[in-house]
Amino acid sequence: MNVSSTNVTVLIEYRDSLTKAVTKNVIVVVLSISINYINAGLIQTFRKHQIFYMNPRYILFIHLVFNDMIQVTLTVMLFIVSYILYKINVSICCTLILIALFTTENTPLNLACMAVECYIAICIPLRHVQICTVRRTSMLIGLIWATSMLSVLPDLFIALATEPLDFFNTRVFCLRETVFRNPHVIKKRDVTYIVYLVIVWLVILYTYFKILFTAKTASKDAKKARNTILLHGFQVLLCMATYAEPLLKEALLYWFPKNYSDSLFACYIIIQVLPRSISSIIYGIRDKTFRKYLKTYLLCKVRPH
Repeated sequence: MNVSSTNVTVLIEYRDSLTKAVTKNVIVVVLSISINYINAGLIQTFRKHQIFYMNPRYILFIHLVFNDMIQVTLTVMLFIVSYILYKINVSICCTLILIALFTTENTPLNLACMAVECYIAICIPLRHVQICTVRRTSMLIGLIWATSMLSVLPDLFIALATEPLDFFNTRVFCLRETVFRNPHVIKKRDVTYIVYLVIVWLVILYTYFKILFTAKTASKDAKKARNTILLHGFQVLLCMATYAEPLLKEALLYWFPKNYSDSLFACYIIIQVLPRSISSIIYGIRDKTFRKYLKTYLLCKVRPH
């Protein structure tokens, strides 16, 4: 029996009580509504003020926020469905899982791009306007999505080539491992995650140390940028936990088989939900420009002129 089928078997054997299931779902729904409410305020702030349209930093940021909203909504939907319906049609599950994977893999790539933009603004400010244009930023966002698709879509192609057609009409407990079961998919996933991990962390470390050296003798903006990169690094660290999630789940299953559903819940909150709440802190609270207008929408005050 492979790991994924073992996971599902354990979940069936040790299903949550009604009280525990309701508590978990309430926690997840409250967290998702709170995060999406703040993120919706950030998007509304961006949409209403032209000052943000021409700034690559804010364009990348709002793409990250929009991406996070999709990711949180989909993962919460899958979480609730796992309790209410338990099993769903494989074709529907594939669609939801693919979109969730796109948005999950977009996040660390987007953060790496934001770190590079921050590095250019601080370390080579005279060329920032020429290098970081709105057009190039839009192309970069397209490249982020293309990279994620090239990473994820082979899972679907392998499943279509190796699974019988009847499989896509069956019902399964909706996990990546239950719809993309081929061993080659698991090996490809591990290799992809390692490559992502190395590239993103090299970018984060390089930009941080370059800004750190600049900040020693430079302006207050450079020191603020250094702190922003640190927050990006922490956010990437949480996001990168996604790449270690399969190994973590196997370890938790081995150590705590009777509490496996609780372990999965803790992993879900830490790996999938919490990283999506940090974006609003970095720009929604720390950034003066965004904070000035964000209060208007979150607190329903009169818009400043």
